[in-house]
Amino acid sequence: MAAVDLDDLDRYIVYALQKDARHTSSSDIAEAKGVSASTVRNRISKLESAGIIRGTHVDVDYEKMGFQLYTIIFCTAPIPKRERLAERALEVDGVIFVREIMTGEENVHITAVGRDSDDLSRIGRELSSLGFEIVEEEIIRNEYSNPYSEFGTCLSDDDETPER
Repeated sequence: MAAVDLDDLDRYIVYALQKDARHTSSSDIAEAKGVSASTVRNRISKLESAGIIRGTHVDVDYEKMGFQLYTIIFCTAPIPKRERLAERALEVDGVIFVREIMTGEENVHITAVGRDSDDLSRIGRELSSLGFEIVEEEIIRNEYSNPYSEFGTCLSDDDETPER
């Protein structure tokens, strides 16, 4: 897949939305970069059409919702079946995220939530029945994320991050 050329405004839009999409408006970005809000909305639309922005996502505290077990399951999938199995893993109730890994034995990482160990056992059985070999399971305590910092350098010395 060919990379899409992005200018400073495109990169800043991606950065601002990664940082806090819920509380960042097109007007906030426009003000920070000295362009119109319609320019920003048009750029966001183009970034979505190009598949660069694939959606906005809610950061959920599963524990507060009664799902005490937030886990990552390290699996092995046969290389010819890896992509299809990774997609099918999302069909398992409780699976919330799947990552394909290009190298190593643990080539699919599956994030799942459950209320108790029975939920996690069921998820494991269903993943095994799909064709995964479960190598290891780890309970996640906390997870942190950050926008890609290089895109934040698209600010000139006169620009500031939009206030919330």
